[in-house]
Amino acid sequence: MEEMVLDILRKHNLSNTDSRRAILDVFLSSKNALDHHDMEEKTGERFDRVTIYRTLQTFIDRGIVHTIPTADNIVKYALCREQCSAGHHHDNHIHFFCEKCGTTTCLDETSIPKIPLPKGYVGNVVNVVVNGTCSKCGNAVKR
Repeated sequence: MEEMVLDILRKHNLSNTDSRRAILDVFLSSKNALDHHDMEEKTGERFDRVTIYRTLQTFIDRGIVHTIPTADNIVKYALCREQCSAGHHHDNHIHFFCEKCGTTTCLDETSIPKIPLPKGYVGNVVNVVVNGTCSKCGNAVKR
């Protein structure tokens, strides 16, 4: 996994710092979207809040992670797909929030349908979050 982290930093022309490596490692190890607090916990609180925030913002700016809106206004972050780049996010997929376990997952295989806008409107970003029960929690209910 260390080589993947270094490849991402090289691809996006970022210097190799402890915080960037640690935060990328957390993203690569997680299947779900994470918030700032998750990063603090998963990095063992080795970095202060400002360092984590700045690192996440740099990753957003460089097209490494994208943000996911939540109903409670806590920003969640997830790794971008390969085609994202600095200032150009192409993560047009649906996000799923499990109301039982609280996880947010990118549904990469599910595209956001085209939304016809009225004449004169130009959309730049569409965010779709589906709330419900994830497959893990749904399977637990069926047992």
